[in-house]
Amino acid sequence: MISSDVLRGHLDAIILRLIVDSDRYGYELFSEIGRQTHERLQIKEATLYAVLQRLERQGYISSYQGEISGGSKRRYYHITASGRFFLRQKSDEWRETKEIINIFMEDEVL
Repeated sequence: MISSDVLRGHLDAIILRLIVDSDRYGYELFSEIGRQTHERLQIKEATLYAVLQRLERQGYISSYQGEISGGSKRRYYHITASGRFFLRQKSDEWRETKEIINIFMEDEVL
């Protein structure tokens, strides 16, 4: 299991990447993170919704009411143009970060 500290600064980009191709609702995002990481990345639902609220305040996503499920309407999230730009920046930043970390961590330490 990866320390949550390692990924904390990347949650915004992870969420944006998940909605860049199609709009999704909160629990769907939560489930998809677990599925794609084989449950190695587990974030609390409260954390996920805090990230979504922050991304919406910053103008990187917008939300709308969708279909009714289980008696209530689902809130779907859609990436905005500024969110796509931010995601490109974060992706570039991540590639550079990996290159730098690999310089020091590529060889196994005994």
